[in-house]
Amino acid sequence: MRTLVNVSTTTQAQSQPFNGLLALELTGGNAPTRAALSQHQAGELAARMARDLAQLVPQVAQLDLVLFAAHFDPAEVLRPGWSLHRRLHELQQRAPGREEGPRVIAFGGGEDGQVPLPLRSDADLAGGALRVLPFQLIGPAEVVDQVAQACESVLLERGMAQADTALMAQQGFGAEIEHARYLTLHDLAAMMAMQYEHQGLAPLWPVIETALLAPQEEQWLDAPPEPLLRYAEGEVRIALLDAAAWQARNAPGTDDHERLARQYEYFLARQRQLAAVLEAHGIPVTFAHCPSADDVCAQLSA
Repeated sequence: MRTLVNVSTTTQAQSQPFNGLLALELTGGNAPTRAALSQHQAGELAARMARDLAQLVPQVAQLDLVLFAAHFDPAEVLRPGWSLHRRLHELQQRAPGREEGPRVIAFGGGEDGQVPLPLRSDADLAGGALRVLPFQLIGPAEVVDQVAQACESVLLERGMAQADTALMAQQGFGAEIEHARYLTLHDLAAMMAMQYEHQGLAPLWPVIETALLAPQEEQWLDAPPEPLLRYAEGEVRIALLDAAAWQARNAPGTDDHERLARQYEYFLARQRQLAAVLEAHGIPVTFAHCPSADDVCAQLSA
């Protein structure tokens, strides 16, 4: 697995921000009743998070902490370009008080319950047992680098949020939380890779990883009986095979028509499943019609 890198926003004074997450492991199978905290609650939660993190890594106190006080599915964070964290950095750049020392900056929903677009999670991805709140640590390059190295070492093993932080998240979001812990992007990616392996989606992870970490590269999933697909230039093309082309590629010489029909239906369902996972990660998907097995690769490379 490649090592995750953070969003590049390098200047003479600042390095890349450290991108982190507060992960909420839910219990009871019940989704949180509120998508985002109020602005006042967001500020209180961010202050407690800054305290927690500084106790784990003291240099955190020298940096700005910027928080989206809204919960998202992990796939919404693990998207090419790290759009949620990039948006946090854009908002931090516009916040007042940049010359007044380290700040705690939080963004919440409206007092009327309305959730602004940067904080609005994808309703189609609700219902998972893990929800994450993105945050950034921003400041002088040397300090950010030290904090990033320390966080990669300590958060996964010792990064449990303190009890009052977890309780505030539980009450604010209307959620039943079993654990609240701090993670790096690398930690989250490793967790997702393991989860996908348990769900039978391990063959797809190298494609997602390439889109996240090396978007200029090319990656194929070419492992029959899996669907055939190719990642290149920011999108995935999936070979759309009719029944005859599928049989020629996956089951040559078989003449059990009922069995072939069942296997082909499973193949189509598997295509839809892989496409849905890719799209959840913000990776565009197109289907390339391949009328014969012979020209499958040519169609995906077009």
